[in-house]
Amino acid sequence: MASIVCISCLHIQPTPSSPNKGLLLSPITLQHPKQKQIPPLLSSFTENDYSVNRRQLFLHTSLTALTSLATVPVAFALNDVSEDVRVYTDEVNKFKIAIPQEWQVGTGEPNGFKSVTAFYPQEVSDSNVSVVITGLGPDFTKMESFGKVEEFAETLVGGLDRSWQRPPGVAAKLIGSKSSNGIYYIEYSLQNPGESRKHLYSAIGMASNGWYNRLYTVTGQFVEEETDKYASKVKKVVASFRFT
Repeated sequence: MASIVCISCLHIQPTPSSPNKGLLLSPITLQHPKQKQIPPLLSSFTENDYSVNRRQLFLHTSLTALTSLATVPVAFALNDVSEDVRVYTDEVNKFKIAIPQEWQVGTGEPNGFKSVTAFYPQEVSDSNVSVVITGLGPDFTKMESFGKVEEFAETLVGGLDRSWQRPPGVAAKLIGSKSSNGIYYIEYSLQNPGESRKHLYSAIGMASNGWYNRLYTVTGQFVEEETDKYASKVKKVVASFRFT
């Protein structure tokens, strides 16, 4: 399987679609009806990067296989989306995101995470978007608890880069970062030696469920060969993420 730095992979089966239900998509290994596996949408941390502190929160940790699936309530109601886009609303986890009409949706609750939702094209593709929700300690009250966005992005990408090893490992390159309305946006690429380069675009934000804060990591990815077909779609999906 052509993943970049996935420690362990998550298998998600698509939720049956109907007029009242949304579709699934996630950058982890997905169980696709037309293929056995789709490479991860979301990059993982290396094993040494699993610890968390104020200055270092590496967003992607190893994922265990799903033991059960859950269908999240969906509502379609936004006046500012085009006919080829629909709005997926998670009433339980309090977020919404606009996805292409034909994309599929999958949800699950793997160990170590509060929720994982994945969105991916119907056809076999290495491009997809995922929303991963994790719990946070009481000392994390806002995104700035992890440092400014530039420092946060450099820490994330620097922690993933192994191009300096001999033999070289995965090469991680930071493309850009910005902060807007309390959400950190980070764009970077990952490439294993001899494999296609993957482009990743993440939006990371924090929200409370009334008892504790949770970190929302929305990550879209596409391989370089699919740039013309999926780059714009993936970035638009990630950028459309909103808390409700």
